[in-house]
Amino acid sequence: MTGAPLYMARYRLERAFETLEEAELLFLNGHVNTFVNRLYYACFYAVSAWLLLNNLSSSKHSGIRAMFHQHLVKPGIVKVEQGLLYDRLFNNRQKADYLDLTNFEAEEVASWLDEAREFVESVNALIAKEKYLED
Repeated sequence: MTGAPLYMARYRLERAFETLEEAELLFLNGHVNTFVNRLYYACFYAVSAWLLLNNLSSSKHSGIRAMFHQHLVKPGIVKVEQGLLYDRLFNNRQKADYLDLTNFEAEEVASWLDEAREFVESVNALIAKEKYLED
């Protein structure tokens, strides 16, 4: 694969890993709700990179989520647990960003960083296995 889709997929994967780093810094500085937001976006960027490389896209987060489940979770390409994580992060990002008086406790969400990191790494490994990003 060459051209703009390849460039954009690489960019999105880079953003996924960068966003994990941002999340960790936010957590360490007590910004727990924004930490949840960044974890979701790290996974979102990774999923959208895979979808782009497979000529799939959506202008809506719910569409990306649906395609992730349809093309990766349902056929067993990624673990069901990763689908559940993506759903959990999607729903909690919505709460953190849009619902008043929502405050996540650090102890409640601390383990999500490792889960999100594993998620992004597994999507990255899937892309590498499919040899989309080879030069």
